[in-house]
Amino acid sequence: MSFAGTHTALVTPFREGKFDATAFRQLIEDQISAGITGIVPVGTTGESPTLNHSEHSEVIRTAVEAAAGRCIVIAGTGSNATSEAIALTADAERLGADAALLVAPYYNKPGQEGIYRHFRAVAESVGIPIILYSIPGRCGVEIAVDTVVRLAADCPNIRAIKEAGGSVERVNQLRDALPETFEILSGDSLTIPFLSVGAVGVISVASNLIPAEVSTMVRAWLAGNTGEATSLHRRFYPLFKNLFLETNPVPVKFALSLHGGISPEVRLPLCRMSPANEEKLRSTLASCNLLP
Repeated sequence: MSFAGTHTALVTPFREGKFDATAFRQLIEDQISAGITGIVPVGTTGESPTLNHSEHSEVIRTAVEAAAGRCIVIAGTGSNATSEAIALTADAERLGADAALLVAPYYNKPGQEGIYRHFRAVAESVGIPIILYSIPGRCGVEIAVDTVVRLAADCPNIRAIKEAGGSVERVNQLRDALPETFEILSGDSLTIPFLSVGAVGVISVASNLIPAEVSTMVRAWLAGNTGEATSLHRRFYPLFKNLFLETNPVPVKFALSLHGGISPEVRLPLCRMSPANEEKLRSTLASCNLLP
């Protein structure tokens, strides 16, 4: 299985505190109709830290059922407790997810040997492919290049990494140190710079809102149409940037709510955007012709 392409880090819609499965299914239909490569339920954008285990399973089950084999389903199953990460990943495999995305253990700040053992233990517990997720700004630790190399060599089902450290140089280092079959994925604002040095796709927040445009941008680059891809990147860069005016997924849920169907509701300790930032994001949406 290749992860080249565009995968949407799905929001988890809520309505009066409960998972809104109807809105979630419609969001997935919109993604598939737009030509998305894959969907990522219960990642960071899906507010996984505030979902209980039952809800976590329900969201994955709903995503698998709604996708119905029409796109890749990559379930977020990371935890800072290895036993919990194993349980979540095994549950995702049981529910029919095609792969799992596991963030580096956060808060307890393990060393690189602990990070290696954590991911190896998870990989050995399941058969589905695993995508590592290095985002030191949230986790307080980075999955070092040498650790990624060890995991790629020792765990056949660890196949890719989402690199969210913000460094093109680190992508260069990963690409030089890893087999060509090991894939590197980006986040939104650095998609084109990362693709230019060897990444093959993106796990995107913005594609909740503009799945066709992000998919077209990535496909164009991978097909060698760099001018078209760069033009799309420049057009939507203000959106890529301003979807992080406040903590993700608060801004993207607000943007989606303007089109109806999805509530801007998030769970505490996240809360609604400030009026000033709502107005700034609304202005960005207008400049990108994305207001209804």
